[in-house]
Amino acid sequence: MKYIGAHVSASGGVENAPVNAHEIGAKAFALFTKNQRQWKSAPLAKSSIVLFKENCEKFGFKPLHILPHDSYLINLGHPEQEGLDKSREAFLDEMSRCEELGLDRLNFHPGGSLAKISDEECLKRIAESINITLDQTRGVIAVIENTAGQGSNLGFKFEQIGFIISLVEDKSRVGVCIDTCHSFAAGYDLTSDEAFTATFRNFEEAIGFQYLKGMHINDSKKGLGSRVDRHDSLGKGTLGLEVFRRLMHDPRFDDIPLILETPDETIWKEEIQLLYSL
Repeated sequence: MKYIGAHVSASGGVENAPVNAHEIGAKAFALFTKNQRQWKSAPLAKSSIVLFKENCEKFGFKPLHILPHDSYLINLGHPEQEGLDKSREAFLDEMSRCEELGLDRLNFHPGGSLAKISDEECLKRIAESINITLDQTRGVIAVIENTAGQGSNLGFKFEQIGFIISLVEDKSRVGVCIDTCHSFAAGYDLTSDEAFTATFRNFEEAIGFQYLKGMHINDSKKGLGSRVDRHDSLGKGTLGLEVFRRLMHDPRFDDIPLILETPDETIWKEEIQLLYSL
């Protein structure tokens, strides 16, 4: 079974996210557990934690269908010690928030070298950051999102993510989120049956489907291999609708959160219905 939703607002408190997801007919959702544009936020209120759990139960959202996202400021491969320490502290806080909310996964962008260290050194720092954080938390999976490869961002090649995972000590607490827009922008074609098959054969060989813990379902404004991260509404970009039809018919993508991050949130309800109709 497919569990489709969107990255909904948690404005006014995390407890509002499951309510907002339910209102658009979602069976899964993503959220920020704090302001994603600030390094530090006030701790989660006990009342918000209780209400969040109550609302999730009320509307039938299980932890394995909820994919929280960390702050965009965090760079776990930062080349400078001050930036690395700051990112690691913030990532630990994000993982701890998920733990408090009873969630079992946290989605994050791996990071980038800022063109100051080698790609390999950056990837090793990301893995070290994950190991440090897993040692200090319990039960939450660190879910690495593939990137479009914009600027010095790493994780745009499946092999780079596979390399990070190879260095993570507790393999049971590391996973992957595949973004369809990022994949296409990074050079992974999805627009024909043959290309789709080849891309996910590559994914299986470089990473493995046992690590797939969620997907971001987005069309792309830019073309194949553009290395530019610009999401588009479903069927309105360069990917087209057929890729999403293939996803909906493929059992390898069952029982994980499939999350819309398309730019027009006013049509999320229609886009969820469209995906189920495929």
